[in-house]
Amino acid sequence: MNTITGVEFRPLVIPASVDAADAADFIAMVDVRNEIYREISGHGDEAITAAELLPHYRSSEHQIRNFWIVLQDDEVVGRIGVDIPLDEGSTSAIWIIELLRRTWSRGIGSAAYELVERTAQDSGRTVLQSWAEHPAAAGPRLAPPTGFGSIPEDHAARFYLRHGYTLEQVERSSAFDLTGSFAEVERLLSVAQAASGDYRVVQWFAPTPAEHVDGYAWMKSRMSTDTPTGAMEFAEEAWDAGRIAEHDARYTDVGRTLLVTAAQHVATGELCAFNELVIGNDRTEASHQEDTLVLKEHRGHKLGTLVKCAGLLAWRDVAPASPRVITYNAEENRPMLDINEAIGFAPIAYDGAWKKVLDV
Repeated sequence: MNTITGVEFRPLVIPASVDAADAADFIAMVDVRNEIYREISGHGDEAITAAELLPHYRSSEHQIRNFWIVLQDDEVVGRIGVDIPLDEGSTSAIWIIELLRRTWSRGIGSAAYELVERTAQDSGRTVLQSWAEHPAAAGPRLAPPTGFGSIPEDHAARFYLRHGYTLEQVERSSAFDLTGSFAEVERLLSVAQAASGDYRVVQWFAPTPAEHVDGYAWMKSRMSTDTPTGAMEFAEEAWDAGRIAEHDARYTDVGRTLLVTAAQHVATGELCAFNELVIGNDRTEASHQEDTLVLKEHRGHKLGTLVKCAGLLAWRDVAPASPRVITYNAEENRPMLDINEAIGFAPIAYDGAWKKVLDV
């Protein structure tokens, strides 16, 4: 139990809608979330409305989501989350503790972490994993065992280290300027088309059309096995039509737009690469590039370049007022970073991936 005077960790009610009578805590949590991310990054590109975030907070047959709000003297000042993946063989719990900067160094984070670890143990989990952005700062730096990238030994890093975590991977956040020239994107698309004559581009907006559900599900399942993860641990995810429908509904039910650009092998009809672009109801906000993957057996044909460039060119008509696209990649994922850099994505931030294995 938390015993810090004036501080409460209250279980977060996930309302049926943001108009429900019990939605106040959820709305307050989202407001604080957005403020915290602005404090960390100095911009509002990660902001989202409560209505658009709500579908992502519901537990499902694939994941149990546990959340608390942190109150100090009855004011919401932070949040705690522990996700329990339910994929077969999963041993991990994924967590966050986020607090407004003015509440730091008062023991609140450490008290919250006791709740995190207890929740993971009660769920039978032995591997705890967490991600945090580490803004540029002077002073000592930490490097992961992958040998790619580094982060400053900042307030967040010291918190992880103090609680027994190791830095396992660095991820890069990059941005592409949608207001600039697309000439290089068009040139790279032409090069990719010339190198991928056995493939064609197919695109769709969520919800996924029936003819693409199976192929999309297979590619989404491979995201858990075919992307660089360092020593972070993920069980293989099983995706089917039901999981695709659940995934798509998180966007479509609240009016967000998800565009999928895929490469299809002409001879077999197999989908073998894909890229996702997302934007909310406010088409003047930043766009986000979410999953991108080329199946291992189809690499070497510039399919990553093909789907990324085709997606960006189509996005000009989807969200012409959006200023930029944000994406994330592991620093050791040089093939994908090479594509991004050639297109014009520039690094804007770095995240640390942190892991602790509990004694059993």
